[in-house]
Amino acid sequence: MIIQTEEELRGIQEISNIVAITVKKMRGYARIGMTTKELDDFGADVLKKYGANSAPFVTYKFPGWTCISINNEMAHGIPSSRVLKEGDLVNIDVSAELNGFYSDSGASFVLGEDINKKQALVDASIEALHKAISTIRSGIKISEVGRTIERIAKGKGYKVIKNLGGHGVGKCLHEEPDCILNYCDRHDRRRFRKNSVVAIETFLATDSTLVDTAIDGWTLVGNKGGLCVQHEHTVLVTSDKPVILTAKNGI
Repeated sequence: MIIQTEEELRGIQEISNIVAITVKKMRGYARIGMTTKELDDFGADVLKKYGANSAPFVTYKFPGWTCISINNEMAHGIPSSRVLKEGDLVNIDVSAELNGFYSDSGASFVLGEDINKKQALVDASIEALHKAISTIRSGIKISEVGRTIERIAKGKGYKVIKNLGGHGVGKCLHEEPDCILNYCDRHDRRRFRKNSVVAIETFLATDSTLVDTAIDGWTLVGNKGGLCVQHEHTVLVTSDKPVILTAKNGI
């Protein structure tokens, strides 16, 4: 989406705030012994309070209101009767629609005590996300995002998932530019455009470099096992410092 009017800017800001608040509230609500379905229902109630609709459900008929992925699951985990445990690596990914505008945000975190020493992976992903976003200006190559994310991941001993990426967002959940990758594709000559809205995502892992679709047809799982994390912000591209529209998610 390219923002062309004040009305469009207000629309994308409003839904971005709702998505960010929902991520933050779900993180705060998550408890050991809770099912991922219970956590998803809570997120659905938050979205409903603001009059927003679940974008995965509206767009793809996803079997849940939000995506909740655990440990070796990278993305698109289906909320279920699975019980959250101490030290689980939990990813909450919320995308929603309001008045024809869409936004997308996500965060991984360690639930309870870090008994399995997973926090360093989370921290690396957050650092990579913010440093990648800081590189964004109109006219800058889209591949610079991937260059930054991969450099930070490798420097800390982690890998990036190569068959997932960020995307444009705004009037639909997924728009151009697609495939904003987590590594530098030197053949990608695309550049960021002023006033465009993009969802920048990190996909870091301890062992895997690709994801496969699980038997449920939705959940994306690391191809070599290990742990996976994802963090995501919706961002407005400007000619100067980018604007993080989902900053209220707390990451």
